Amino acid sequence: MVIVRGSKLKYIIFLLTGTVLGYILGVISINTLISYRIDKYHEEITYLNTVIEDKDTKLNKLEEAINNRKFILKDIEIVLLYDGDDIEKLKLKKYIREKYNILLGKEVKNIDIDLTCELIDKRIMKVDDKEYKLTVNKMVLSEILKLVVKIEVLN
Repeated sequence: MVIVRGSKLKYIIFLLTGTVLGYILGVISINTLISYRIDKYHEEITYLNTVIEDKDTKLNKLEEAINNRKFILKDIEIVLLYDGDDIEKLKLKKYIREKYNILLGKEVKNIDIDLTCELIDKRIMKVDDKEYKLTVNKMVLSEILKLVVKIEVLN
């Protein structure tokens, strides 16, 4: 009788251990899948919010300048030379775009290209406890202001 009770106890312990381990592994795998999707959704929401702010700013500036049929600045295009995270890139683009939003809707011939370049050239920007040095490599001014900015991480 003692042998039978011991084997039943071992079987019950084995069954409970398998159930607990299965539950823990299932929770970990589901948590991993859900956190990956949440990260993707967070990135997409950040991108879409940036796009909405851009479009609103452009619309307001263009509505102000619609009465003038002159050659005006309609858009700002930013190319970053940086191998960082996409969310960091979006934040950096947003910062740079905020600096140049005052130029939207202005007449192109009245914009000083040297002063425009100096707005962010050789500036240090702090985002999420990281410091970045911005350097303007190329700037083209037409109806679209195109900036090529090199980003260096300082710390």
